[in-house]
Amino acid sequence: MSELYHVSSSPHVRSKDTTGRIMLYVLIALLPATIFGIVNFGYRALVLILVTIASCVCSEWVYNRITHKKNTIKDLSAVVTGLLLALNLPATLPWWEALIGGVFAIIVVKMLFGGLGQNFMNPALGARCFLLIAFAADMTNFAIDSYSGATPLAAIRAGESVNTMDMLIGRIGGTIGETSVLCILLGAIILILLGVITLRIPGTYLVTFSLFMLIFGGHGLDMQYLVAELCGGGLMLGAFFMATDYVTSPITPGGQIIYGICLGVLTGLFRVFGANAEGVSFAIILSNLLVPIIEKITIPRAFGEIREVTKHE
Repeated sequence: MSELYHVSSSPHVRSKDTTGRIMLYVLIALLPATIFGIVNFGYRALVLILVTIASCVCSEWVYNRITHKKNTIKDLSAVVTGLLLALNLPATLPWWEALIGGVFAIIVVKMLFGGLGQNFMNPALGARCFLLIAFAADMTNFAIDSYSGATPLAAIRAGESVNTMDMLIGRIGGTIGETSVLCILLGAIILILLGVITLRIPGTYLVTFSLFMLIFGGHGLDMQYLVAELCGGGLMLGAFFMATDYVTSPITPGGQIIYGICLGVLTGLFRVFGANAEGVSFAIILSNLLVPIIEKITIPRAFGEIREVTKHE
C-alpha cells in the first residue's frame, strides 16, 4: 500500500513546455507581423530588427558573465524582447538609438531586477517608453518613402477620414510591427491554438476599450470610427503579445479580468484626453505596476484556512 504514495515537493502538476519552447512559440507567432513589416518598410526595418535582437542577447550574455550568473540566453527571452522592441519602433529610427533601447530593456528593466520572472514591467515596452522620452523626435517620425503622411490615429484626431481596409491589411504608416492587423491576428490565433495565451486579458482589454471609446470618443455609435481606433496604433500588438506577458500580468482569472479593464480604460483615457494619439505602451506599463495589488485582492483563500475567533464571537 505504501508504494502508492510518492512524496515530492511542489509543483505536483507539471507541463512539458519549457521557457525556451514558449518563447519559440511567441517568435513563430510574431513571424507574420515581422515579415510584413520588412516587406512594408524595406531593409531599414530588417536592420533595426537585427540590431535590437543582437543588443538584447549580447547585453544579457555580458551581464551574466560580469555577475558570474548562469547563462540564460538559451531560453530565447532576450530574442523575444529584442523582436518586440523592434516591432514597436519606426523604421526611420537610427540604428544606434535602437541599440541603446535593447541595452536598456535587458540591463535596466530586466536583469537589474533579477532577470526573467522578476522584472516589474514589460522590458520591450519599458525600452520603448525610454526611447520616446530620450529621442522623441525620432520615435515619432514615421515618414518613409512609401508613407509620408500622418499616421491613421493622428489623422483621426485631426478630424480626417481614414481607410479602415488599409489599416487591416497594413498599407499605412506606423511602427514596424503594428501596421497589419491581419498579420497580428494570425499570430494571436497561433498563440491561442498552442495554448500560450487565453482570450481573457486581450478580450477584456479590447471590449473595455471599445465601450470607453463609444461613450467618451465623441463619435457616438460610429462603427467605422471604432474599427479605426481598434486597428490603429499598437493596440492589437499590445493586447495579444505584450499585455499577456506571463511575468508582468496577473495569474488569477479574476485578476486578469481586472487587469484587462485597467488596460482598456487607461488606453481610452490616453487616446481621448491625452496629448498623444497612441497610449498603449504607457497603459500597459502602468497596469504592470498595478499587478501586485490586483493579485493581492484576487488571490483565492486557502481551503480550510483557520480564522482567529475573538471573545465576542
